[in-house]
Formats: sequence, C-alpha cells, structure tokens
Amino acid sequence: MDQPLRTPFGFSSTTDDVLSGVSLAGRRAVVTGATSGLGTETARALASAGAEVVLAARRPGAAAETAVEITRTTGNPGVSARALDLADLHSVRAFTDAWTGPLHILVNNAGIMALPELDRTPEGRELQFGTNYVGHFALAHGLYPALAAAGGARIVSVSSTGHLMSPVIFDDLDYRFRPYDPWSAYGQSKTADILFAVGADRRWSSAGIRTNALNPGAIATNLQQHTGGLRTPEHLRKTVPQGAATSVLLAASPLLEGIGGRYFEDCAESPVIESSGALGSGGVAPYVLDRQNADRLWRTGEELIAG
Repeated sequence: MDQPLRTPFGFSSTTDDVLSGVSLAGRRAVVTGATSGLGTETARALASAGAEVVLAARRPGAAAETAVEITRTTGNPGVSARALDLADLHSVRAFTDAWTGPLHILVNNAGIMALPELDRTPEGRELQFGTNYVGHFALAHGLYPALAAAGGARIVSVSSTGHLMSPVIFDDLDYRFRPYDPWSAYGQSKTADILFAVGADRRWSSAGIRTNALNPGAIATNLQQHTGGLRTPEHLRKTVPQGAATSVLLAASPLLEGIGGRYFEDCAESPVIESSGALGSGGVAPYVLDRQNADRLWRTGEELIAG
C-alpha cells in the first residue's frame, strides 16, 4: 500500500501559509456555508489569492454582508452571495440552474451537527443526512457541467472525525425504525461526505474533476450550537485559519494536483485505522474509503435527488 501523502504543512499551518505564492486569478469558486467560521475563512483565503468567490448560503443577506467584508479585507471585488438551502432540493436546483460558465472549485463546507431532536427535510430525509450529504450531492451533480467545463476542477468535501461514530446505515438512513441519536446521525452524514469524495473521484476524474475529503479538526464555531461547546482538550484545538487550512490546501494548492479520492487532516492524508481511539486522535475508518460502499451510496444519492 502506498504511503499516505504528506505536505510541508501541518497541524498549525494556516490558510495564508498554504496559499503563500499561489495565484487563483481567473478561477471561480463556490463555498457553501460561508457566512461564519470555516466557510468564511475559506472564502476569504480563496479571494485573497485572486479567485472569484460565490458565497452560497441559506441566509443570503448575511452572506452578502460577509462578501462585502471579504472584499474590504482582500481588495477582491469578485466576491458575491447567492441563496442556497441545502436541506431543500428545490433551492439546490434553483442555484444550479442559474449557474453559468465554468467552475473551478466547489467547497462543500456547510453542515449541521448533533441536532437534539429528529427533524426532516421537505423530502423526508433525516435533516443531518439530508443537509450534509444529499444537498451537497445534488449541488455537485447540478454543477457537474460547469466543473467539467473548467478544464481542471476540484471538489472539497468537508467531513469530520465524527465519521468514526457511524458508518452509513443503508437499511435505515432516515431513522424510520431505529431510535434517533444525534451523534450517530451526524457520524453517518460525515461518513457519507467522505464516500461521496471516493465515488465522485472514480466517476469524474476523467473529466478533470478531482475530489477529496477532510477533517478540519476541532475549532470553536457555530457548528457546536447544540453540543455545549468543544470538548476537545485545549492542546488539540485549532484557530479558524488553522482549521480551514486543509480545505484550502485541497481546493487550491499545486501540491494536490492530480490527487483524488482521499481523506486528509492536518494538511496530510490520514492513515487508515482499525478502531477509533481517544478524542482527537484522528485517522480514517476503512468503511469510508470502501469502493463498494461508495458505489452503493452513489446509487442511493441518485435515487434521492431524482424526484
């Protein structure tokens, strides 16, 4: 087996470190969930390197304010906002139908975590799975022509060490039978995000579209609104610029040219582990890199967005 891919960057590297000397002039990017936290920093970093960046968010007013602030701090006037509610496939289709021209970078960053009560999307999906996975799956499919037209595009799927909490339970994706659990639901959705990267890279790399997934690490953001804050030990926590560094590495670094279907953390490819360890120990579960799982989930995703 090949050794995991390493880069000169690591746990403490920031987005500015990763993009030092990189020009994204002439490139277009979409970042979901870009009104706060990692999404805002990812968008800012890409804009600072010269990319045209669209902030895709459920609250377009807040996204527009964020776009203005990014333009102010980076001097890049090519930052804008568009409405996108990943939990609603009608909203996703409206976004993709309105897109014109090529797209070089798609960062599937938005996510929700550990909802205390079972909730569902308008289509009946469990809300974490429907938002974190199905919405992004539909978005990538709808934007496929634009990504293929770029002549070399990248999709970044933001996952989590939470994938270690659950594989995808194909026979009961939406908690119709098993008791709802906030963390297993979150874990399932984050596993699905990695399996998407594996499946997309197998199918779309021939069109010049490479896809990778990542764990950003433990960062205090709005993601923890239902959990009472971070529980990770202080020495294992990251700042927002450090947390977004791996996303930006996968989205734009020349070091990742031609690389796809892999899972990264701390700006390096993660080792496969046989069981989950202590909180913050990292690693990637073998079931999220399994091609049969990826193929089955891909077929399931196509069925879920076909309506």
